Amino acid sequence: MIKILNQNRKYEAYLENAFNIGYEKTFNQIWGASFSLPLNDPKNAECKALYYVEVYDNDEYIGLFRIIPKRTVKNESTETVTYQCEHVLATLLDKSIFKYVQRDNWMTSTILAFLLNMQNIKHWKLGHVSFTRYFSYKWENDNLLSALFSVPKPFDQPYQWTFDTQSYPWTLNLVAPESKVTCEVREKKNLIGLEIEENPMGIYNRIYPLGYGEGDNQLTIESVNDGIPYVEDAESVAKYGVREYIWVDKRFEDAALLMASAEALLTRWKEPIVSWRISAADLSKITGEDIDKLKMGRIVRLSVEGFPVTDLRIMKETKTDTKGQPWNVQLEIGNINADLGTTQADLERRQQINELYAQGATNILFIPYNDNADPDHPVEMKFYLPEEFVKLNKLLLSFVMDKFRAYERAIGGGGSIVKSTSSGGGSQQTSSSGGGVETSTESGGGSTQTSSAGGGTSSTTSEKTFVQLNVMTGVPENSIGSDNYGNHLHEVQIPGSVFDHSHTFTIGSHTHIVTIPTHSHNFTIPNHSHTVTIPAHTHDITLPDHTHAIQFGIFKLDNVPSKVTIKVDGNTVPYTATNGDNINLIPYLSKDSEGRVNRGWHTVTITPNDLGRINAQIYTQFFIQSRGGGNF
Repeated sequence: MIKILNQNRKYEAYLENAFNIGYEKTFNQIWGASFSLPLNDPKNAECKALYYVEVYDNDEYIGLFRIIPKRTVKNESTETVTYQCEHVLATLLDKSIFKYVQRDNWMTSTILAFLLNMQNIKHWKLGHVSFTRYFSYKWENDNLLSALFSVPKPFDQPYQWTFDTQSYPWTLNLVAPESKVTCEVREKKNLIGLEIEENPMGIYNRIYPLGYGEGDNQLTIESVNDGIPYVEDAESVAKYGVREYIWVDKRFEDAALLMASAEALLTRWKEPIVSWRISAADLSKITGEDIDKLKMGRIVRLSVEGFPVTDLRIMKETKTDTKGQPWNVQLEIGNINADLGTTQADLERRQQINELYAQGATNILFIPYNDNADPDHPVEMKFYLPEEFVKLNKLLLSFVMDKFRAYERAIGGGGSIVKSTSSGGGSQQTSSSGGGVETSTESGGGSTQTSSAGGGTSSTTSEKTFVQLNVMTGVPENSIGSDNYGNHLHEVQIPGSVFDHSHTFTIGSHTHIVTIPTHSHNFTIPNHSHTVTIPAHTHDITLPDHTHAIQFGIFKLDNVPSKVTIKVDGNTVPYTATNGDNINLIPYLSKDSEGRVNRGWHTVTITPNDLGRINAQIYTQFFIQSRGGGNF
């Protein structure tokens, strides 16, 4: 059954005369559908381009499609109009991603929601997401559906897009597909026809393994394989020619283990991949058994004579006539994990987490700087953005102001200078008055002191000498007259030598004891002052030639600047505080004519309004290509 809806999703018509109703559901691709109407059916007028079509397989809802090219055929035997339709998932093709968009290290559900939010008309919303992965993505001049389909490409396990178009907005889900057998195709039961194709395009007999790292720094096996970067199967090369493949598994950090796993993969990939095309009968309408439902995405078990029992995934489900032959279904069956092989240690080709998908890597760079500065000599931080920058994500400045710091003081000098100090004196100075105080010294005495012992010695005086001694008698009292025998004097002369002598004396041993009684001393100081007159004068100083030795150490000033001026490539940042965290500098970087930050040298200056020391750091986050050319 076919129902037509206009672009506002309102029902316009039921096409009861539609025939050759068919559909094609392909794993993780846009589905298709088709139907035909008689040329003379008036409801052809309702089947307008880009109108919506609900397709049913009898009573089973298949999906919502929209009409794209229609083909009209009119001849002697046929007068029909055939309409081709595409699933409404194709509406995401209508939205373009203009220019360059990049998102780094975003969770799967976050990046899907981001992309769906770009829709001009929000037809789709995000439903269930079974995966949590973190990758870096970039798109440039792409369409929205292509961008969405690219999100799970680096996954290390199978995934499946599913849809709900019976409610609006329509719901898009990203889930893990079935991994166990849920249906079967058995010969003499529901198998109608079988076609097996061996695809040599799946042959890989020379594998270049790559492990941990990226670009020129990625791990290879050359160090353990005699300088050869690949492993190969000589027999397969001789049979099919060289078929090369680059296999990436970044979990490997050891070259020997990487090589061993590559050799294990080689044993699986050296032969062609076999694909199956089957025509079968969908018996579920008759049996009601789930095992008979042959639906895209399910794991089917093939039991065919002449072949081993094989479990494969239904990659494509096609019905060409849901009215005339509702049971007839064509299936394309492939490996459960598509073309992904498995090694014995679960180091499968499907573990190629980035499968050369990453164009580079997100990097973080810290640029520290510490220096003194003043109003005439700012801190100047220079950094270089290379051409390999795909995109600059963040460039943030953080800084702290500190006291000016020096590492020595006193410098060399010389004398030969005669200089006079300023004149002084020529004034009288009077000290404050004092005295007018009576006081007593502390009490003393009250003790007996004994002198040191003395005496016990003999001593002789020096010799004394006289010249002579004259002794004369006197005249008798009341004598009168004189004669030869009358009044007279008598004189005796004694020579000095008679009196020559010395004195010898002896002092016996003895001591002196002195007793000092208890006493004190009282004295009085009258009021008085002291007046000093200093005459006018100068002081002359002569400094001889000399030097001052440098004193090494760490010396800080007491003051800290009160504000700063920040400039980026000459552009002033409106921030003056002396401390700052995570100041965004990208708006002030020099840019090209398209508004992208210039590659090359950039300069950030911080100028304080006084002497100070600045501790600064620039934090940079960027996405860079994994190219270089060297391996040193």
